[in-house]
Amino acid sequence: MAINDVEYSLEGQVALVTGSGRGLGHAIAMRLAELGASVAIHDRTADAPAEYGEFPSIAESEAAVARFGRPTTAVLGDITDEAQVVRFVKEAEAALGPLTILVNAAGGDIGAQGGKPNPNTALGISLADMRALIDRNLVGTMLVCKAAIPGMIERRSGAVVNVASSAGHFGTSPEVVYSSIKAAIVHYTRCLAYETRPFNVRINCVSPGATATARFKATRPVDPELLAEDGTLLRYGAPRDQANTVAFLCSPAARYIHGQFIRVDGGLTLF
Repeated sequence: MAINDVEYSLEGQVALVTGSGRGLGHAIAMRLAELGASVAIHDRTADAPAEYGEFPSIAESEAAVARFGRPTTAVLGDITDEAQVVRFVKEAEAALGPLTILVNAAGGDIGAQGGKPNPNTALGISLADMRALIDRNLVGTMLVCKAAIPGMIERRSGAVVNVASSAGHFGTSPEVVYSSIKAAIVHYTRCLAYETRPFNVRINCVSPGATATARFKATRPVDPELLAEDGTLLRYGAPRDQANTVAFLCSPAARYIHGQFIRVDGGLTLF
């Protein structure tokens, strides 16, 4: 690594990325490991990474990250269950050491029975789906932060990136509750950053636009022309586009960036 790349290195860092068994979370875990971090891969269950055909199990997902030669581990648990969150954070630290990086990538527009809520409008969505979305996204992010950040505060060092969505920055339908929750995650990031500022624990947020993960391509109509990375920003994002932004925010190069959000959407929400 060149001398001028040191500020972008994650050598010696220990990261937990929730929801990293597959999808965007996995791309982020891969990028952090590529830059030198030890990474704890997380998913709800051992077979959750197989849902959209990316990996047969969490073990294969972890193995893909481990190919960069950094220590890795896999932890399992439901981010909506506080006891499980506390357990898997402790397991990650027992395996790899104290966390210096936390990325809250778990979430999604997934209702109480799995799959997208139907109906999924402001007035039509069911109470059960509302609660499932709030727990899976906002409450889960808060619980993981509660479990991981106090240790960072004690050590006066840490970087946290919460994953929201570009949908949290403009009015939209359907996915109204999901979008509202992602807006709440942006503001939670600001509030949490206010509390951690004296302790050198940086809290930031990324808001991805449409990103061509396996789940994205399997759960909605996809325009094939927008999959091509052909020199225009009129396209879907690639998972690595998001992962690069997260990695930057976790690096020493971003040491004075705190309480901010970055819309990584190719200019979709230009306002």
